Amino acid sequence: MIKSKQIQNLDDYTGTILIPVFETYEKSIIPIEYHLASVSSKVFYGKKDTHYIIEKFDCTHVFIGLGKETDYKSIKTIFRRIAAKQSAIFSQKVTLVVNEKFDGNHVEAAVAGLVLGTYNLGHYKKTEKHPFLHKDFVLQYIAQKDFKDAIEKGMKIANAQLETFNLVDLPPNKVNPKYLAHWATEAGKKYGFEVTVFGKDKSTEVGLHSFLSVGKGSANEPQFIIMEYQPKNAKKHIGLVGKGITFDTGGLNIKTAGMVQMKCDMAGAAAVLGSMQLIADLKLPYRVTAIVPACENSVDAHSFMPSDVIQSYAGHSIEIIDTDAEGRLILADGLSYLIKNYKPETVIDLATLTGSAVGTFGYECAALFSNNDELCKALQKSGDEIGERLWQLPLWDAYKSDIESEIADVKNYSGKPVAGAISAAKFLEFFTDEHKSWAHLDIAGVAFGDDEFAKTKHATGYGVHLITKFIENL
Repeated sequence: MIKSKQIQNLDDYTGTILIPVFETYEKSIIPIEYHLASVSSKVFYGKKDTHYIIEKFDCTHVFIGLGKETDYKSIKTIFRRIAAKQSAIFSQKVTLVVNEKFDGNHVEAAVAGLVLGTYNLGHYKKTEKHPFLHKDFVLQYIAQKDFKDAIEKGMKIANAQLETFNLVDLPPNKVNPKYLAHWATEAGKKYGFEVTVFGKDKSTEVGLHSFLSVGKGSANEPQFIIMEYQPKNAKKHIGLVGKGITFDTGGLNIKTAGMVQMKCDMAGAAAVLGSMQLIADLKLPYRVTAIVPACENSVDAHSFMPSDVIQSYAGHSIEIIDTDAEGRLILADGLSYLIKNYKPETVIDLATLTGSAVGTFGYECAALFSNNDELCKALQKSGDEIGERLWQLPLWDAYKSDIESEIADVKNYSGKPVAGAISAAKFLEFFTDEHKSWAHLDIAGVAFGDDEFAKTKHATGYGVHLITKFIENL
């Protein structure tokens, strides 16, 4: 983790100085000043998403516009932009001037943004290391208060999200089920949670039939990953499940478009893995049990077929209508196994589950389904605080007919071109054993997409901070 240090002044200082300022107004006669570096309002007055650079006293002064008002997500994005797109201005010495209006959350967001700005999508390209990543780098800060805890927390949040970026953005010939299992095992050793992994044989013995059916067509062995974080005197027990399809061809219902992006179909798993790292790193006083069913939905002579009837861990039979509706099949076993064997008080699953969620909300928020209004409100509140939005859709019994099968207990796909996210959620609900506090997050539109930080679609890290914030707020 990047080191930090509070300093009192800039006497004899040479390096980069980051100076966040709130917006004044365009015709202000009073220039914005710091460290005897002055900028006229004619060229810069703190407007959001603007910055101005002045070289003076062997220092690079970077005035960063915040706008008239700001929030957590805006600050995080602004500082990420500076770190990512202006890396050439950074020296081995960087000092953040904490604005007098900032509180701990503002500082946390700014530091998280700076660290996220070190991310480079070119994993297999020769690129220069960001100045922040040199081993001797220290982020200094000037403030009227001690913000050491906020800075450290911001770095931990960013580090967990960076890990999530890597897991989602690395190619599927690198990130396969065993890669995720290895990552979880090593993270558990480093951050302090226990990890158990079921391979194909153990999963068969346990009876994870629905999970195993999805991975039958792949040369890569499925891995059922169980993580347990158990601090002393834990206040509550939270269960998490993340969809871990490391690549999705669609199976025999093979995808006809967009397959190149299907390495992202394990973004729900990555969010859960990143959440476990962050929860343990922050030493939150809550017990968390997380399950990542990880497999590859591929095609060969052993692939499961449309019209197959398969079994599940819960003992329910499932008619397969579409092999491309596979995520819900592995989540069904993940949810059933978690609820039966660990009995968490609250259960949350995250999955890039349906294009229907994207069609409903675009790329602005995730679809939220729950049978518990209090849980819904808590998740939405936590999301709003950090800019990871959620909006609730119904789970009415009127949609139950969409998953009814004549030959089996349930079918995995309605076959209708409408309400796809809802029918998928109804399918998952069927496997929760009527748990009284369960939420399903369909993150298909927010986990992987386009933004200013790369030329191609890439990971957003959605869910890592959301889940952690939700647990913090309990």
